[in-house]
Amino acid sequence: MPDANAARSIAFFDVDNTLMRGASLYHLGIGAWRRRLITGRDISSFAWKQARFIAVGENRVHLASVRERALEVVVGHNRAELIELSREIFDARLIRLLWPETVAVARAHLEAGREVWLVSATAQEVADVIAERLGFTGALGTVLETVEGVFTGRLIDGVCHGDQKAEAARGQAVRSDADLTGCWAYSDSHNDIPLLDLVGNPVAVNPDATLHRYATARHWPIMRLKRGSITAAARASKKR
Repeated sequence: MPDANAARSIAFFDVDNTLMRGASLYHLGIGAWRRRLITGRDISSFAWKQARFIAVGENRVHLASVRERALEVVVGHNRAELIELSREIFDARLIRLLWPETVAVARAHLEAGREVWLVSATAQEVADVIAERLGFTGALGTVLETVEGVFTGRLIDGVCHGDQKAEAARGQAVRSDADLTGCWAYSDSHNDIPLLDLVGNPVAVNPDATLHRYATARHWPIMRLKRGSITAAARASKKR
């Protein structure tokens, strides 16, 4: 039964290493490689950066280079093609990398009558597909410029990251007429401290070292997730 007092509140979720293990753009790169849009050398680079991201968290330089290469991949293609690729990647790969605990928390927010929005540096179309597949309210991502429906390889308003992610969440709170003091935010990265500071209920999820220190000093809740939970969920789904 939805909580009437929660009707005007939002739970914001980061995607990479918070909702799912690893970086969504890496898996988009795999799909692009299979369609021969990028080379094997690109995938090797993506794979190394993905492994490092999982091990030690976000690195601005590495993720920036992956995003730049991903932008090059979509140049000359249209939104429908990117959405089709994103759905294919979600169904084939991303669904197997979701943290079941985080997804369960998000669904509990929905059941309580709250909106659930993804806030991610990944492309808007990719974030939209993840939100759509999981039945969330919506997504706020990096908006890619198009001319006559075709991607140019440029961004509109930059990457949805750090302070810009917080501003995107603030804007959505205004549109949803939500009180930020009654909202939630979940993230693994210290780069999302502006987002976490924005809301009344911040939660650190498998936080990197900097975010762990910051969250501990402020007595924020910390969610600890283990890879085994993903494996267990995958095995359970096969038995259905």
